[in-house]
Amino acid sequence: MCWNRHSNSSLQKSKQCVLNRKDQAMPDNLVFLAGKKAYAIIKEKGLHPEMVKVIAGAAGGPKWLVLNHLDRILFSTWLKNRTAPLFLIGSSIGAWRFAAVSCSNPLQALKKFETAYLSQTYSERPVPREVTEETSRVRDAYLDTSGIQEILHHPYLRLNFMTVRCKWPNSAENKLLLGAGLFGAALSNVISRKSLKFFFERTLFYHPETAPPFFQKNDFPLQKVPLDKENLKPSLLASGSIPLLMSGITDIQGAAKGVYRDGGIIDYHMDIPFLNSEDESIVLYPHFTDRIIPGWLDKKLTWRKPQPSNMENVLLVAPSKSFIASLPFHKIPDRTDFWTFNRKDEERIAYWKTVISRSELLGNEFIDTVESDRIKDLVQPMAC
Repeated sequence: MCWNRHSNSSLQKSKQCVLNRKDQAMPDNLVFLAGKKAYAIIKEKGLHPEMVKVIAGAAGGPKWLVLNHLDRILFSTWLKNRTAPLFLIGSSIGAWRFAAVSCSNPLQALKKFETAYLSQTYSERPVPREVTEETSRVRDAYLDTSGIQEILHHPYLRLNFMTVRCKWPNSAENKLLLGAGLFGAALSNVISRKSLKFFFERTLFYHPETAPPFFQKNDFPLQKVPLDKENLKPSLLASGSIPLLMSGITDIQGAAKGVYRDGGIIDYHMDIPFLNSEDESIVLYPHFTDRIIPGWLDKKLTWRKPQPSNMENVLLVAPSKSFIASLPFHKIPDRTDFWTFNRKDEERIAYWKTVISRSELLGNEFIDTVESDRIKDLVQPMAC
């Protein structure tokens, strides 16, 4: 494919540009958007690791690949001297990323995750059981018994993630019943996002070492379940179990009995009160887009925006539109690629690998921007 022919030379030239562009007025590849309080703090003090108390991660399937090198630099370099607890909160693929970086060797775990994720392969019309089994294989490739212990006993990272416990008929595996339940939830959600509580119970699986600062959020009824060596793997799988495409996960140890599915249904991009109102810390949000969509069912509801009060401490770091336009097919990877490249896995993997290589620019640019304090000039107010 023509987009792959010059990728290596272009990547080296682009990387050199990132490292040598101290005199440029703006970076080409990242945008920095901050809520009201975070904006004022960063304009005055810049951004330093000890200022960050929470890191958030969105659902979004293959979209995470564009953040690959940003994750590597954040967790292996920028935060390596951290001592105070750092709370990670994600759903679906955000939770899977954070499980990888919470292992004792984050680079190794991320690489195993990446390799297994790229190598997914499916039949022409996969049934939920097949997708669930293949997804479980990806999880098991980077998360073994020792990895679970490393996560639970990490010196400062505190893994937390969201799932939902389904209410009938959304707990059904029959496609007609489940489809009807999701349709009802979608219609109700158009009227009020809070109506989702009649269809799903928001569930937080939290690190047992330290209660997270978002522990008391109350916009939805919330079940809180401490992670342990028995429930970490099944709850992580549940957090990414997409309705209709994957099977629900049943009867997770420590949680109320029932069927658990993708946490992104309610918490797609994490519109939650991350911190209490008096906290002056930063919520760092490495994201693949400059828009925060509260729930999975809000994707086409352009008027549905996050609550400004929830975003006050948030610094969103995302690829710029020009960076995305420079990628193959002028987009970041997404779940439709499995259909676009159905039975053409080599082409899909080549495309995804190119995006991962290009994501090195984002990691380098982040470090350059924060260490030079240029973030004071580049940060922009977030439009909520």
